[in-house]
Amino acid sequence: MESTRQQKIARLIQTDMGDIFLKEMKPTLGNSLITVTKVRITPDLSIARIHVSIFPIGDGVSKEQVFAAIEANCADLRRRLGQREGKQLRIIPNLEFYIDDSLDYIEHIENLLKQ
Repeated sequence: MESTRQQKIARLIQTDMGDIFLKEMKPTLGNSLITVTKVRITPDLSIARIHVSIFPIGDGVSKEQVFAAIEANCADLRRRLGQREGKQLRIIPNLEFYIDDSLDYIEHIENLLKQ
């Protein structure tokens, strides 16, 4: 059960990370569409588990390559998040990224149902 504080911080991080991926990380991550689908915060507010959905666009780039680039730039993403939320949070949580494959799973189920 998440507390109200955890939920508020999760929503704040979700909107800010989505904005960072959309506006600031385009040169680093290419033309991939990255959506932050869910954020979970540990009770001590030290770790943010961020679930991202990745749609690679052109250039023969795969999800795994884009995800590897996200993990390689984790420190830079935390710094950018700290610049945005520095006045609202005392400690910026460490970021852990996970691929959200729920849309792929839904598509797979729909294809099975069509057969």
